[in-house]
Amino acid sequence: MPRWKLVTEFSIDSAHYINDYKGPCGRLHGHTYRIKIEATANQLYSSEFVPHKVMVADFRTLRWAKQDVTKGGLDHCVLNEVLPPEYETTAEMIAQYIYDKTKKLLPSGVKLKVAVSETPSSWVEYEDD
Repeated sequence: MPRWKLVTEFSIDSAHYINDYKGPCGRLHGHTYRIKIEATANQLYSSEFVPHKVMVADFRTLRWAKQDVTKGGLDHCVLNEVLPPEYETTAEMIAQYIYDKTKKLLPSGVKLKVAVSETPSSWVEYEDD
């Protein structure tokens, strides 16, 4: 069976604080987050940008979070003001939020994995079966 794996990586600059954290992370601070999204499928699909079944997903769709916050993305925002209240602003929950929102934009046959890094030496990966 054929299998395609699409990978995109980008960065966003955002601020956040972790509620009730006893330490520096409980204060407002910023990161240049590195985000990596992997989309895998056994067939190709169309997208809102091309009507033919020629891609796993459109890179533009996968990189929605790269957009400025005024355009619906997560770049240059305070994440605590943008993420719904059920998502705390830990790297784990940011990865889950990006996964959940991206998953809704894609056909059901596309599997996702989202990695979020706050620093060059620390990251989290999120995927759901």
